[in-house]
Amino acid sequence: MEKGMTFEFDDCMREVLQLSPVDVDSCSPLVLAYIGDCVYDLIIKNRVISFGNKPVHKLHEETSSFVQASTQSLMMRTMQQHLTEEEHAIYRRGRNTKSVSPAKNQSITDYRRATGFEALLGFLYLKKEYARLMQLVKIGLDSLEKKELGNGE
Repeated sequence: MEKGMTFEFDDCMREVLQLSPVDVDSCSPLVLAYIGDCVYDLIIKNRVISFGNKPVHKLHEETSSFVQASTQSLMMRTMQQHLTEEEHAIYRRGRNTKSVSPAKNQSITDYRRATGFEALLGFLYLKKEYARLMQLVKIGLDSLEKKELGNGE
C-alpha cells in the first residue's frame, strides 16, 4: 500500500508519542465510535476549510451540519449498500450498542445509526484502511449533495 500523508502522520504520532499498537479486534464498538467521531470530525473540518478562509464561528456552523447524528444517519443509509460483510458486522455492532448518553435533539434511530457509522470509521482508521475509509465517506457526502440538489437547495 502506498504511503499517504495520513499514514505518515499516524506513524509519526505513534513514534513520537511512543504509543502502543491498538488491537482493533478487542476494541468495544463504543471505543471504535469514539475514535471514529474524531476522524470524521477532522475530515469534515478539512473539507470546510478547503472552501476558503472564514471566521471560526462560520466554520463551526458549517461543520456542525455535517457532524450531527441525523446527517451521519442519512450518509449511512447510502453507504450501507457499499459495505463488505466485515464492515456490515462492525456497523451493526456499533448501531446495536447501548450508549450511556442519550441522544440530544436526535431520534434514537438516527443516534444509533450514527454510532454505527462512527464505529465503522474508527475501525477502518485503526486498521489503517484509509483509502477505504475515505471512499465510504465520499459516497456518503455525495449522497448528501444529491439529496440537496433533489430538494432544489
